Amino acid sequence: MNCTAQKLIKKSAACFLGSAFLLASLPVMAQKTVIYKDASQSIESRTKDLISKLTLEEKVSLLGYRSKAVPRLGIPAYNWWNEGLHGVARAGEATIFPQAIGMAATFNESLVDSVSNVISTEARAKYNVSTAMDRHLQYMGLTFWTPNINIFRDPRWGRGQETYGEDPFLTAHIGSAFVKGMQGTNPRYLKASATAKHFAAHSGPEATRDSFDAIVDEKDMRETYLYAFHALVNSGVESVMTAYNSINGVPNSVNKNLVTDILRNEWGFKGHVVTDCGALDDVFLAHKTIPTATETAAAAIKAGIDLDCSSIFQNDIVKAVQQKLLTEKEVDVALAHLLKTQFKLGFFDDAAASPFKTYGADSIHNAQHIALARKVAQQSMVLLKNDNNILPFKPGQYSSFMVLGPNAAALDAMIGSYHGVSSKVVNFVEGITAAVDPATRVEYDLGCDYRDTTHFGGIWGAGNADVTIAVIGLSPVLEGEAGDAFLAESGGDKKNLSLPASEIAFMKALRKGVKKPIIAVITAGSDVDVSAIAPYADAIIFAWYPGEQGGNALADIVFGKISPSGHLPLTFYNSVNDLPKYESYSMKGRTYRYFNGPVQYPFGFGLSYTTFSYEAASALPKQYTAKDSISMTVKVKNTGNMDADEVVQAYIKYPNLDRMPIKELKGFKRVTVSKGNEQLVTIKIPVKELQKWDLQKHNWKLYPGDYKLILGSNSADEKLTADFKITGK
Repeated sequence: MNCTAQKLIKKSAACFLGSAFLLASLPVMAQKTVIYKDASQSIESRTKDLISKLTLEEKVSLLGYRSKAVPRLGIPAYNWWNEGLHGVARAGEATIFPQAIGMAATFNESLVDSVSNVISTEARAKYNVSTAMDRHLQYMGLTFWTPNINIFRDPRWGRGQETYGEDPFLTAHIGSAFVKGMQGTNPRYLKASATAKHFAAHSGPEATRDSFDAIVDEKDMRETYLYAFHALVNSGVESVMTAYNSINGVPNSVNKNLVTDILRNEWGFKGHVVTDCGALDDVFLAHKTIPTATETAAAAIKAGIDLDCSSIFQNDIVKAVQQKLLTEKEVDVALAHLLKTQFKLGFFDDAAASPFKTYGADSIHNAQHIALARKVAQQSMVLLKNDNNILPFKPGQYSSFMVLGPNAAALDAMIGSYHGVSSKVVNFVEGITAAVDPATRVEYDLGCDYRDTTHFGGIWGAGNADVTIAVIGLSPVLEGEAGDAFLAESGGDKKNLSLPASEIAFMKALRKGVKKPIIAVITAGSDVDVSAIAPYADAIIFAWYPGEQGGNALADIVFGKISPSGHLPLTFYNSVNDLPKYESYSMKGRTYRYFNGPVQYPFGFGLSYTTFSYEAASALPKQYTAKDSISMTVKVKNTGNMDADEVVQAYIKYPNLDRMPIKELKGFKRVTVSKGNEQLVTIKIPVKELQKWDLQKHNWKLYPGDYKLILGSNSADEKLTADFKITGK
């Protein structure tokens, strides 16, 4: 072998060894450079690294709710759209809790926290099972577009059932509890992502929601329509959804003042902002405030929108950048917000590292979750009438029951809107039947439908029974979202408060033919005219849309297993004629805070099988400043013959100044008190909570003057009162 050959062999060997070393080092080097896959790095670093590896086209493909896969970077397709208003929705077997308005009627924050904790557990389980099968389905993700914290300002709004009622304070507290349970308490990972919707001033009309312009002044916006959103941002909600409508001429999804100036800069929101579905199309097609889809896409990004529930972003943002309406850096800002949410959910981490990795099929609709659904339904139902204490029925008191009415066995009346499905829904007929012994007779009849005012059934049979339970009311096809409530007279909304005329006629005929006790059960998600059927029933229970355990919960109440303890989260008016025009977003003359006329049932109302007395256990100071807190301790005594829950409600009356509320809920506490015993309840109200918006200074102001604290069981009840003054700042 000559020298030249030896040199070539040595050089080749060296090259081979060098190449082998390089190949062997590649995994280590790759690990060092792929920061976005390194769970030990900060989310900010991982987000920045991932964005740096994406092309503009790839970035834009991730900005739609049907987020596309980027295989070269290991990013799977993901559908952001999921619903969980009162249980995982539209995704197969899941526990169905009472509709949101029913959960608000519990006035029980810890119970709502438990509900949303179950929802996110079932969501994680479904996500684990579906992704293990390489399924990336809509409604199987972890980004939930709930809760709906819009203010139920007018009882005609069909979607009011999705909300927590008419009061900003109650909405803020129930909504914050829901977010806490949904998102979990793990310091590293979100259990699921919650979304506060619809931002902002969005509560009908449904028929024109895509083009409607809500005219709202700054005072009503701040004190009523934005209050709960601010509270949920402070509670760490991960996402906010913008609404279809405009506010004062500007569509919400391109409203920089709302999304960037207030939500992000003033309130410090760090999560992502998503549009309602099709809302960007509305900007140029319905509102027509911007001429084209491309310009709309640019305006939305500049306003602070991150995720589009349509295809506008994915179709038009690249064009917007090419036309210099946007910069790629602005696109990066929006994408960063989305990726941070995904990092918090653990999407780029090893699945084995997830604290929720063990959730599987046994975490979905199990016995514990079903029991919780029953408890929530029990606490949500409101007793409106109980003549001569006819309820509860005593054991063995009656040997035959007739359960009848269009909603007695109707699935829709149990599950409400934005619902899941369950193989174990217990309707009212089934609940009553299961609660009695085999020697007790139970019959069922439809009784009437929603339309026919002359043909009725079951009245003769009811006359042969000891007791009749008539289940009437509305259903989600009579009130709800535009398109879904297909039997509603006004695009999902109600035109008035009336129950179907057929039901009123049926109740009249039933009372005429039956001289024995009649218990009316009303299903609805809103205020209805109870007075139309009240003369024909000895007792009335308002059941909302009570979820899969509604039948068992009703039986628990009528047979005295528990005392009813639900309280109305909205005012029941005498007529819509008492209200301003539906299209008006001024709060003047609306809700218990600003309506001073007679009503059927006041906000917070709910009867019990027992009675409670209040006694002040602490004296209230006579004077406060802004840095103080108002604290009142009261002894709540059960003066009746049954263990029961009481909901202590604290209201504030303000100085007699222009546009002050008549009164306002500023504290509440549910407490269980056994018969003959008492419990101490302390209500604390920071004085700063009493600030009101100053239209001249465009800021919050604490008004000095004479105030009153009122404690009672509803907004018209004054069991205890205490006067005090506020001085200085």
